[in-house]
Amino acid sequence: MDGVFTVNGKKCRFVFKAAERLLFTLRNHGFSEVKNGCLEGECGACVVLLDDKPVNSCQVFTASALGKDIKTVKGIGTFHEPHIIQEAFVDAGAVQCGFCTPGLVLVSYALLKENPNPSEAEIKDALDGNLCRCTGYVKIIEAVKLAAKRMKNGELEIVD
Repeated sequence: MDGVFTVNGKKCRFVFKAAERLLFTLRNHGFSEVKNGCLEGECGACVVLLDDKPVNSCQVFTASALGKDIKTVKGIGTFHEPHIIQEAFVDAGAVQCGFCTPGLVLVSYALLKENPNPSEAEIKDALDGNLCRCTGYVKIIEAVKLAAKRMKNGELEIVD
């Protein structure tokens, strides 16, 4: 099969197998920032935003993403131009090995886009389903709070 997808704002034509999962299609086409974790939808390493909603790409058939907007962590910020959420993760010490970070950043992005002033309980709820084995969750929660505070202070808004 093949189809045109919008990934990080750019049109891409992908060739893929009929039952292929979005995780593998993206990785096979160079999107290595989408991590291959558990393949069961439990760890959150493979999270992407599909029409601005976080999904575990290991659980999504590629064909079902046709016509939808796909955003990876590189779609919100890059190494040279990081998003304020990415900067907050670094500043709060919420990044260790980095394997879980793309998924955590994307679910934080989706949360703060929908709710710019979340409570700690709402942050925890949004992060549920994303596992981190290195950092623990205190610093990750602090990073989301820091990003929300910085965005509230006008340092940067979430725009598409």
